[in-house]
Amino acid sequence: MQAEIVRISTRQVDIKVILEDRMHVLQWRRHLTHDEVLLDGKTQATSYGLWGREKVYGLIFGKDPDGENGERVMLLIDPANADSWLGMDTKLAGVRLEQKSGPLIAYGTLDPQSLAKPATFEDWMKKTIGMEWGR
Repeated sequence: MQAEIVRISTRQVDIKVILEDRMHVLQWRRHLTHDEVLLDGKTQATSYGLWGREKVYGLIFGKDPDGENGERVMLLIDPANADSWLGMDTKLAGVRLEQKSGPLIAYGTLDPQSLAKPATFEDWMKKTIGMEWGR
C-alpha cells in the first residue's frame, strides 16, 4: 500500500492511496458543525460537535463483502489550525496515515521527525527561527 498527500489546506485533506492495482481517494473535510472522512466520495465517518471532535479514524481498504480481511489503516488529524474561521488560509497542523507496518504519510506535528530535539545550537536556530549561519 502506498499513499501520497495530494492537497492539504486548513479544512481539507486529499490523499491518494494505491492498493495493489487500484487507486482510491481518501478525503477529510471540516465543516462548521462536523468533520467528515470520505473514501472514493462515500462518507466513511462523521464527527459532530463544535469542539472536541474525533481526530482518529479507523478504515479498512479492500475488505470482502462480509466485511472481513482487507488492509486496516488509521487516519490521524491534528486540526489545531482548522479551528480558526477567520479566513486565514493556513495548513492543518498535522496529518498521519498509518498501517500495521508503520506510517504511510506523516506530516507536520504528527511526523516523528518534528518531535526530534535539535542536536546543536545551529540546528535549534534553524528549526525554531529558520536562521542559518553563513557558510
